[in-house]
Amino acid sequence: MRHSLRALAVGGLALLTGAGALPAAAAPDAARGERPSADGLSAVIRYTEYGIPHILADDYADLGFGNGWAQAADAVCTLADGFVTLRGERSRHFGPDAAPDRSLSDASTNLSSDLYFRGVRDARTVEKLLDRPAPEGPSRQAKELMRGWAAGYNAWLRQNKVTDPACRGKGWVRPVTAADVARRGYALIVLGGQGALTDGITGARPPAAAPSARKAEGTDPAAAARAYFAARHDQGMGSNAVAFSGATTANRRGLLLGNPHYPWHGGRRFWQSQQTIPGELNVSGASLLGSPVVQIGHNASVAWSHTVATGVPMSLYELKPVPGDPRAYLVDGRPERMTERKVTVAVRGKDGRLANVTRSQWWTRYGPVVTGVGDELPLPWTPGSAYALADPNAAQLRFADSSLGLSRARGVQGVRDALRRTQGLPWVNTVAADAEGHSLYTQSQVLPRVTDELQRSCGTALGRQTYPASGLAVLDGSRGACALGKDKDALQPGVFGPSAMPTLVDAPYAENSNDSAWLANADRPLTGYPRIFGDVGTERSFRTRGGLEDVAAMAKRGRLTVADLERQQFAERAPTGDLAAADAAAACAKLRGGTATGPDGRPVDVSGACGVLARWDRKLTNGSKGALLFDRFTRALVREVPADRLWRVPFDPAKPVTTPNTLNTAEPGFARALAAAVRDLRSAGIALDAPLGDHQFVVRKGRRIPVPGGTEVLGAWNKVESRWDGAHGGYPEVAMGTSYVQAVGFDGSGGFDGGNGDGACPVTARTLLTYSQSDNAASAHFSDQTELFSKGRMIRGRFCEKDILASPGLRVVRVSQR
Repeated sequence: MRHSLRALAVGGLALLTGAGALPAAAAPDAARGERPSADGLSAVIRYTEYGIPHILADDYADLGFGNGWAQAADAVCTLADGFVTLRGERSRHFGPDAAPDRSLSDASTNLSSDLYFRGVRDARTVEKLLDRPAPEGPSRQAKELMRGWAAGYNAWLRQNKVTDPACRGKGWVRPVTAADVARRGYALIVLGGQGALTDGITGARPPAAAPSARKAEGTDPAAAARAYFAARHDQGMGSNAVAFSGATTANRRGLLLGNPHYPWHGGRRFWQSQQTIPGELNVSGASLLGSPVVQIGHNASVAWSHTVATGVPMSLYELKPVPGDPRAYLVDGRPERMTERKVTVAVRGKDGRLANVTRSQWWTRYGPVVTGVGDELPLPWTPGSAYALADPNAAQLRFADSSLGLSRARGVQGVRDALRRTQGLPWVNTVAADAEGHSLYTQSQVLPRVTDELQRSCGTALGRQTYPASGLAVLDGSRGACALGKDKDALQPGVFGPSAMPTLVDAPYAENSNDSAWLANADRPLTGYPRIFGDVGTERSFRTRGGLEDVAAMAKRGRLTVADLERQQFAERAPTGDLAAADAAAACAKLRGGTATGPDGRPVDVSGACGVLARWDRKLTNGSKGALLFDRFTRALVREVPADRLWRVPFDPAKPVTTPNTLNTAEPGFARALAAAVRDLRSAGIALDAPLGDHQFVVRKGRRIPVPGGTEVLGAWNKVESRWDGAHGGYPEVAMGTSYVQAVGFDGSGGFDGGNGDGACPVTARTLLTYSQSDNAASAHFSDQTELFSKGRMIRGRFCEKDILASPGLRVVRVSQR
C-alpha cells in the first residue's frame, strides 16, 4: 500500500511539474506568482537523501508555506527561541541575566536583547518598512513569501507534536505572524550596525542620571577599532568563495565553490532546500533559519555565494550636548532635543515572579545614542559629548528581494542587475559564476555614504584615528553639512549607489576570504574605493594568502571541473604551517637542554616537540600528527609575540601573497609559546603527535565524530573554530566554521527550469551542510552530513526532476493549512 501511495504521489507530480518546461513568458499568472494567494495554502515537499526538501508550489505564498513547514519540522525549537527574542520576551521566560546565543544581535544579556527588540516592535519599525512601495520597500512576492512562511510554521505547530526536549511542552513555542518573519529578516539586516551595538544602545544613560563607568582615557582608538572589527571577522561570521571563468575550466563554462563560515548552533544556522514555482523560480541552496528565501545557491544558469565583507555598515556622529542639558544637542548652533523612547519588558525574578522593567533609549536625527563600539572602544556620554549610531541598514528591508533576485538571475549579468535593482545586501560580498563562462566578484552592500573627502572635512579627532585604521567614520554631528547625502543611483539617502561598488567581472578567478576587495584577483587588483569599503595595500590574512595561492594555481593549471573544487575544499592545507613549521622545528632543536620557559616562568621540556613539528605533513586532516601541537603553538605565538615582530621578512605591498614570511624564532615569545603548547597537551594527557581528529571532534548521539580543518590563525580554508577544553579531550565541539558548502558547474544543456525533459541536467552540483539538516537530536538527519564532513565527502546535488524522482530515499509529502 505504501509503495502504491508513493507511486501515485510521484505520478501526480509529473502533471504538476510538466508546466516547468514552459518558457517563463508562457507560464500562467498563477505560476508566475503574480496574484496573491487565497487561504488554504499548500505545497508538495519531496525529500531526498539526508532529509533535503525540494519544495514545489504554485505561487510565492504557497512556496513560503512549504518552506515554513519544512523548517519547523527540522528546527522548531531553534526557530521558536528566535521568535521569543524578537518578541522581547527572553527575560520573561529565561531570566534577565542569561546570555542569548547572539544569533540575532550581539546583546550580552537577555534584558539588553529584550529592550532592543521590544523597542523595535514598539516603534513599529518593521511595519513602516513593509509599507514602503517597492523597490524602496519589499516586493509583493517577498511579502507573500513571508506570509506563507508564517502560515506554514503555524500549520506545522497545529498538526504536529513537538518532540524535541529543547522546547517540548514550553509555552513560548507559539504561532507567528508575517510581521514576525519580517522582523527576523530585519534582525539579520542590522547585525552589522544596531544589532552589533545593542548593549551600547540599551545601556545609554544621560550623564546626570548615571555617569558612565567606562572611561575613554588610555584607550588607543585606532587599535581599539581595528581590534573590534578583526575580532568580528576572526571569531564571528566569515567565508571563502571562488568563481572560475570559462577560460580556466574543462568545458569553458563557469565554476563556483562556496564555503561560508557560520555558527554551528543557534539561530544563525543554514538550512538546505530547493524551491520551485514552475515557470517562475527554480533554485537550490541554503537559507538562514527563519528566512523564506535562499541566500546562497544556484539555479540552472548561475551559482553564487556570499562572504562577509570588510565594508563598515555603520558610522558614528559625535554630538555636542546643549550646555546644562545633555538630552539636547546642537546642529548648526540650534538645539535639537533627543527623542526618549521608554521601553518596558517583563522580567522573571529568581523567585519566579514577573515584574516590569522600564528603560529609556535616546534617539537623534542620526540614530540612537550609543556608549561604545563593543568592549574595545568606550564612548561615554558626558556633558561635553555624546555619540549617535548611523546605520543605513536599519532603514531598509530589501535583503529578501536581493536574494530572490539572485535566485531568478539568468547569469552573472542578471546577478549584477538584481543587485543594482534591489540594493539590499547588508554586510556581504557576492561571488558568482554562470553557464556562459562568466565570473564575478562584487562588494555590493548597503554602506553609509562616507567618502574619504567627507571624512576629511567632517571627521572628528576620534574619527581621524578610527577611520584610517578600520573604516569606522566618526563625523561632526553639530554641522548639518556633514549629513551623508545621496547618490543618484541609490534607492535610499545616505548610502552609496551601485556604481560605487568594487566589482570584478570575467577574471580567470575571483576569490574572497573576508579581506577587502583589493585582491579578489591578485593579478587584477581593485583600487580607488573609499576606505569605508576596505583597505588597499595592506597585509592579508593567512586564509586569504593560502586561498589565493591555491586558486591561482588551479586557474593556471586549467581544465577545471567540479571534482577539482571538491578536492580544494578538503585539501586541508595549513598555510601558516607551510610558512612556520620548519623554522619552528629547527629552532626547537637548538634550545639549550631541550627546555623552554613558559609564560608563567616555569621550565618545560619541549624536546619531544621538535621532531613532531618537523614530521608534520602541514595538513589538517583527521589523521595529521603534529597538527594539534602546531595549532596550540600558533595560538600561543600570536599572544606572546607582537604582530610587528612575528616575522623576519616584513609585509611588502608589491608581494602581498608571499609576505610577511620567515618566522622570527629569536623573539623570546617563540620559546614561551612552544612551552605553552607542550604544557597544554601534556596537562590534558594528549600525546604531542596525537592525530588531530582524535582531539578535534563533535559528539553526536553519544559518539565522537572527528572534525578536520583548523582555525583562522592557521589560514585553513576549511575553517573550524572551537574552544579548548583539555579536560574533555581537546576541542570537543565546533562553535562556528565551514557550514553550507557548494561546488557547482554547468554544461549548458538545459533551460531555466533545470532540464525537466529527457536531456542531461544542465547543473552538476556537490553540496554539504556540515552540521546536518536538523538540530533535533532524535532526527535521522541530526548528524548524517556531519559524518560525511568528517570523511571529506559531499552529496550529489539533485536539482533536475529526473534526479529528484530517482532518489532512493524519495519521500513525498503534500502539506496544507487544512
